[in-house]
Amino acid sequence: MKGQKTKVTIKLFGVYRSITGKNKLVIKFKDAVPLKEAIKEMVKEIPELKRTIIDPYLEDPRSNTLILVNEREISVLDGLETMLEEGDEVVFIPILHTG
Repeated sequence: MKGQKTKVTIKLFGVYRSITGKNKLVIKFKDAVPLKEAIKEMVKEIPELKRTIIDPYLEDPRSNTLILVNEREISVLDGLETMLEEGDEVVFIPILHTG
């Protein structure tokens, strides 16, 4: 797949949808990329998402968000190192922490 554009669809739910005003984003890369790079790109394009998605202490999105790649939770894949390829779909669902 080298040399081709890789398009990844990102679906947003809950507060992420409210922040962006969108339920879906499409991000393009030169080649396949790890999920963590897609998250960095998404936060770069929409900086308002950073404080909501990325835990400020852990610098990690997993404590705030259920993340699915092609309908599979990333913990059963390679976590943030899961490689995204052409046509993949990533879903971000916020986790509510209440007490």
